[in-house]
Amino acid sequence: MLDEAIARTKVLQDRMQELGISHAVFTSESSIAYLAGFWGYLGIEFGRPTMLVVPADDLPTVITPLMESEMVAEMTWVDDVRTWEDAGHRSWSRALSEVLPETPREIWIERSDIPAIVRNYVDERYPSAVLKDIGPVLGAQRMIKSPLEISVMKQAGEVAAAMMAAAHGSLAIGAREYESALAVIEAGTRRAAGFLSAKGWERLVSPMIHNLQILQSGRDASMVHRRASVKTYERYDPVYFCFCNMAQFKQYKLGFDRMFHIVDVTDEAAQVQQAAIDAQQAAIATIRPGVAAQDVAAAANAVYAERGYQTGYRTGRSIGIAYLEAPELKAGDTTVLQPGMTFAVDGGISIDGVTAGRIGDSIVVTEDGCEYLTDYPRQLLVTEC
Repeated sequence: MLDEAIARTKVLQDRMQELGISHAVFTSESSIAYLAGFWGYLGIEFGRPTMLVVPADDLPTVITPLMESEMVAEMTWVDDVRTWEDAGHRSWSRALSEVLPETPREIWIERSDIPAIVRNYVDERYPSAVLKDIGPVLGAQRMIKSPLEISVMKQAGEVAAAMMAAAHGSLAIGAREYESALAVIEAGTRRAAGFLSAKGWERLVSPMIHNLQILQSGRDASMVHRRASVKTYERYDPVYFCFCNMAQFKQYKLGFDRMFHIVDVTDEAAQVQQAAIDAQQAAIATIRPGVAAQDVAAAANAVYAERGYQTGYRTGRSIGIAYLEAPELKAGDTTVLQPGMTFAVDGGISIDGVTAGRIGDSIVVTEDGCEYLTDYPRQLLVTEC
């Protein structure tokens, strides 16, 4: 992984030189992981920023809290790791000013991801510098995944499949939502652990599946992004599991979700769910090199229209080391698909805030179509007990 991170950084620096970019400051966890090969476990929510400063013609610098510096130094290939402390003169702002030019004409930042405290400092310290967005530059580079990235995402798909099987197995009349969430966490963690060793860089990669489980059941089935509760499952309940914030491995994130029904299903619920499945499958059948992203969404929307439904959801999003990358499968995105692009492709509709249909998979674009990264039956799923 680290050799590839080094190569990615060199590609970025070459592009920066072509564009006349002197320095770029990266503050998002995904960009830092992509380029420097590490990620922290504390993060900006505690007011402790970690940054990667990449010059176009020199080696990059990592700026990290002292408390995380030992772990960071073990994970990253970057030799210049500068630490800062919460009090005193050794501040993160001082560390940042030491690696940027004294009076830069412009500074390239991740405009959509830079923390407010960092942005405020840059505005005050460099009032005459023009701030430009490095995000699209790196985003274009990240669109096409390497064979190594795809292999990691396939492992993430196996982790996700173990999670979904555990979710399915947890469903029964009288069982509770949070019990399903616990089953998902355990199964995913055990599968992820099977891919890791306790040596070298991997010893610092946690197999733990975490984040609050997105789970909607019963009359709340259309309440998108609801979390697992103490609710008890009842006969006819639809149960929706979304793993989009949980199905990941070595920082690579997938989209993956399924809808189940407890013991039986009403005709209306079956009809809505089948429409979602068929729309998703129509979209996936459209995916191949040379097709515009918006045309994939159009294929799904045509199915909904034919069944008399409307959806306000995009059909898919590019995935990778971040939850959302470019392009998106939605109207207006004219990006032409290429081999190596990876997407979460969804089917999703809600009817009157009561009935809902959901399904989602992750795929990689191949030379002549696409290949699934996630695998679980793509059909109406009804539990037996």
